[in-house]
Amino acid sequence: MMNSNISGIINIYKEKGFTSHDVVNIVRKTLGKIKTGHTGTLDPEAEGVLPVCVGKATKLADYISSSVKQYRAEMTLGITTTTEDHTGEVIGRHAVHLSHDEVIEAAKSFVGEYYQKPPMYSAVKVNGKKLYELAREGIEIERKTRLIHIYDIEDITFKQDNVVEMLVTCSKGTYIRTLCKDIGEKLGCGAHMSALVRTASGRFTLDNSIRLDAFKQLVKEGRIDEILLSPEEALSDYKRVTVSKAAEKYLANGNKISLNYCDIKLSEGERVTVFDEENKIVGVYLVMEDCIKPLTMLR
Repeated sequence: MMNSNISGIINIYKEKGFTSHDVVNIVRKTLGKIKTGHTGTLDPEAEGVLPVCVGKATKLADYISSSVKQYRAEMTLGITTTTEDHTGEVIGRHAVHLSHDEVIEAAKSFVGEYYQKPPMYSAVKVNGKKLYELAREGIEIERKTRLIHIYDIEDITFKQDNVVEMLVTCSKGTYIRTLCKDIGEKLGCGAHMSALVRTASGRFTLDNSIRLDAFKQLVKEGRIDEILLSPEEALSDYKRVTVSKAAEKYLANGNKISLNYCDIKLSEGERVTVFDEENKIVGVYLVMEDCIKPLTMLR
């Protein structure tokens, strides 16, 4: 029987054909029905990094999902589809007479902030209904644009004159297939995303990911600790604060804690991880003017 107190993050390599929900269910079943959740959906035909939180670490899903993402995307120029990727019906074909330099220039013009309109085939909810549910009914509605950030588009290569690969580093909430569509529109020939691999989500990368079969084998051998990243490690980018023993009762009750009990100087507005004097993580706190306020408790 798996230890019910297990808590941490497992960096699963999601393979094609699995939904993110499928992966979560497999991890949960393998670990003995421990509470489990993922940190950002990948489409069924996409693959790559999918951090899965288990146990108390499920409370950290929002913190991990807000990390910077990186994708290796393949874009096919001259063909547009209903879903903006290769799984949809073709709705347009256009000749492509562009130099590689023109394509690169158009792609790189999207680096920075821009307002992106979510695709109809997405899980974004409008009036309580997911867009893809409406799309399947043949309904298209107006969607609000969302401000996203493309930090970089690099390593642009050409498999064919109209098939382009690129490495995109971006903020949470970015739709790479919409980026491909937008690049195609700017070039005047249209485009769709023909393949996608998420290569990184924050500190989780392809190099430290594990496929489901290998994950199951490690669990079977009782070696889950080898791939389980602790909440402390997952939050290592946050400033670490140790609270003195005198404030233990405030920690235990989830109360605000005076800055006088903290071991380092803090700046108002920052988020920090809080530890007790026994070096055990308590949770994530927000620094106020004269205290720290609990946001997420891990005890």
